Amino acid sequence: MKTQFTTYIKDLQNHITSSLEQEDGLAHFREDIWQRPGGGGGRTRVIENGTVFEKGGVNISEVFGKIPESMQKQLGVSHSDFFACGISLVIHPKSPMVPTVHANFRYFELYDKDKNVVDQWFGGGLDLTPYYLFEEDAVYFHSVCKRVCDVHDAAFYTDYKKKCDAYFWNHHRDEARGIGGLFFDYCRPNETHDLASWYAFVTDMGNHFLDAYLPIVQKRKALSYTAEQRHWQELRRGRYVEFNLVHDKGTLFGLKTKGRIESILMSLPPTVQWAYDAQPEEGSDEAKLITVLKNPKHWV
Repeated sequence: MKTQFTTYIKDLQNHITSSLEQEDGLAHFREDIWQRPGGGGGRTRVIENGTVFEKGGVNISEVFGKIPESMQKQLGVSHSDFFACGISLVIHPKSPMVPTVHANFRYFELYDKDKNVVDQWFGGGLDLTPYYLFEEDAVYFHSVCKRVCDVHDAAFYTDYKKKCDAYFWNHHRDEARGIGGLFFDYCRPNETHDLASWYAFVTDMGNHFLDAYLPIVQKRKALSYTAEQRHWQELRRGRYVEFNLVHDKGTLFGLKTKGRIESILMSLPPTVQWAYDAQPEEGSDEAKLITVLKNPKHWV
């Protein structure tokens, strides 16, 4: 399975980066091949200063080694030898009318002292972070997520949408990072879904990532915006940074297992602002977004 999924994420990275380059029309991804001192490595691709995408990264990694004791407790596991592979991406558009998007699809194995697999699971998800709320875009994004989920299990969308709303929650701000999507983890073989079934679901979702995101980009990228709207975008990007550095499990896992810093922090936007006690004007488009972030909606 680890060979099969590693091959898949390499192909998916190629497909996503070439499609995003075509959409941008100017910028190209810079590729960086790296090795992890503790075992394994990866292929980072970063795009910057494009006409559509101000900064973005599409990373794949295949790492192995020992899990620190502190992370064993956090993961709830007792075996220290691990293998993990996955693809992780964050795209920050230039225009505040186009939402930021994040997606991650991963596979994990644990081994006993004789190198036998004792646990294995899939995880991942995708979510959308708009700066200005176009409700039809939120409905569209969630509709694609639900359509893929329903092919594999009628309960998936409701369950994973709820988990996404709970996970991407900035507890110290008491608000969501964005308008959600899907979040799933510890997808282990069970009485209803074997490992092949989980692989089929995760890869199907990965294959539909661009279907969920690019039509929104194409609809919004040419809209005009003001300097004030750009300022709002940078304030909201600050909330994105706060979540990634304070709450995100993937970021914390990478830092605590001595992962590659440049790849871990490629998710951070290029320009960000923090203003003291910044509050949107009542009844404004900015306030409309905050209302939804405080009270996540059922979009479909």
